Amino acid sequence: MVAEGVYVYAIVRAATALPHGAGGVGSPPAPVRMIRQGLLGAVVSDAPPQLRARRRDLLAHQDLLLRLSAEGPVLPMRFGMVAPDEGTVLQQVASAESEHAATLDRLAGRTEINLKALPAQNALPALVAEEKNVRQLREAARRHPGYEASLRLGEAIAAALTRRAATAGQRIARELASRARAVAVGPEVSGCALNMSFLVDHADADAFLGRARKFAEVHREHVELRLAGPLPCYSFVSPGARPVPVGGV
Repeated sequence: MVAEGVYVYAIVRAATALPHGAGGVGSPPAPVRMIRQGLLGAVVSDAPPQLRARRRDLLAHQDLLLRLSAEGPVLPMRFGMVAPDEGTVLQQVASAESEHAATLDRLAGRTEINLKALPAQNALPALVAEEKNVRQLREAARRHPGYEASLRLGEAIAAALTRRAATAGQRIARELASRARAVAVGPEVSGCALNMSFLVDHADADAFLGRARKFAEVHREHVELRLAGPLPCYSFVSPGARPVPVGGV
């Protein structure tokens, strides 16, 4: 089958070494190569025919970005970035060479960690004990059971769980922001009270994650924290992300 263009994984410094034995998307994995423009390089491979977001390809894309990150700063592309040919890729790199170089300088030695705050699971006993309104509605539903009473109770419980998760999430977000280089608010995610990414020095990543996990354990009756990272710095390269300097949270 014939390849359908050039698949682009990342923009890096031209001197960056490709990880040994690195493979890309496709089955079998496409050989990865570097094409260079001035002081920058684009990491690419042939795009497989009929590219889809299969699990193996998503993992191959992310694994390559993480391996590249061990060699130097990376401006990662989202999965599925395909150009018609190498000339188009080099033209794009050349047109924004200074901006890409500045971004790579800013990301050098840093990684992304994502935090999502969700309502706590199995927290009803604590919720009833701490929320007067929920207690009153629960008693009313017991005295006068029915659809309306159950509906009001369910809505109150859901609202209280979300509010408690948001409050706890904002608290840990403020604390973690003081340990990060920058923060970026992510898109709304169904069921999440908070979705935020942090730009963190590689050397601080373990301590950063440890602090978040300790908070999650202490506040498990208020919030469930889901942490992902270290990750490629997706949230800190897109113009639409508009990273907020620390202190802006």
